Amino acid sequence: MAILAPSTRVLFHILLLLFTLSSLTTTASAERIKDLADIEGVRGNALIGYGLVVGLNGTGDSGTSSPFTVNSITALLERLGVNVRADITKMKPKNIAAVMVTSELPPFARSGQQLDVTVSSIGDAKSLRGGTLLVTPLLGGDGLPYAVAQGGISIGGFAASGKAASTTRNHPTSGRVPNGARVEKDAPHGLSVTQDHITLTLHHADFTTARTIQNAINARFGQGIAQAVDSGTVLVKNPKRNTIDLIANIEQLNVPIDHKAIVIVDERTGTIVMGQEVRIDTVAVAHGNITISVSENPQVSQPNAFAGGKTTTTDQTSIDVNEEKAKLVVLPKQVSLSELVAAINSVGATPSDLMAILQAIKAAGALHAELRTM
Repeated sequence: MAILAPSTRVLFHILLLLFTLSSLTTTASAERIKDLADIEGVRGNALIGYGLVVGLNGTGDSGTSSPFTVNSITALLERLGVNVRADITKMKPKNIAAVMVTSELPPFARSGQQLDVTVSSIGDAKSLRGGTLLVTPLLGGDGLPYAVAQGGISIGGFAASGKAASTTRNHPTSGRVPNGARVEKDAPHGLSVTQDHITLTLHHADFTTARTIQNAINARFGQGIAQAVDSGTVLVKNPKRNTIDLIANIEQLNVPIDHKAIVIVDERTGTIVMGQEVRIDTVAVAHGNITISVSENPQVSQPNAFAGGKTTTTDQTSIDVNEEKAKLVVLPKQVSLSELVAAINSVGATPSDLMAILQAIKAAGALHAELRTM
């Protein structure tokens, strides 16, 4: 077995790494249609309901700040045959909390299927830890009940307090009930097994991607089967009237994708995201910081004992201006993303400075990308 010299082994590993990266890049350039588009008529539906959580350890709603909790308890108990109207003013629901229950009804959900639900406090409860959600109908957008939720709540935090201090970890007023809802009514959908065509709706509208999907489907099933209607819609004929097979075969097709050149700037967090399609024309960038420090040092003026003057305060202002030396960097035309980042980093730009530099390059007409500020 031949033993490679150290320099040869290093070169071998570098070449292997470059080959791996190039392979990953080639693979990542194509995506499945399943990950790029949705099928019209196949969608989930939001569900919402109002319920009560019981069994809390004194961390529930107060009767004064959350009167709807007291009313809900009263109505619930009366439905169960318990008359509490006479003592409603004395009720203090420390162990009960009013909550909103939300879930997602997946497409083609059938009666008996179980769903996860999210429970969120709407009163002044301190924590839902250890609570149990009572039977809560979940309504769809049409106002009809599609599922019923109930079960123990799981939260990822806690809250504890005393007279002089308190501590909270994560978010104790919101939790989940795994498999806490059971579907009682089938989910509505707009897809038929024998329909004459299907419609693909792109996640991100783009004319190039729509045309690419059209060409890929036509190459697989024959010319004229797919037609791009606009930048976000592709119509596909179903000549065999077998919608399931057609969708399954289309979803597995790999197509190269294309993106717009966009620069995302979030000034609140200092986050900047640039796609690999970002290009600039030849431009020179100079960056330097100017720091101005202003300090006030008031001085007390005390006259001589027999001078007859008054003690006064004299303002002493000191201003210090420090201007850093700017570095001038020339960025060539059609510079790549890595070169652009390296060049801007070379002038010592912080995220805030980088935002200003990109905005200035855009104002100069040299940045060929859409600049979005979040």
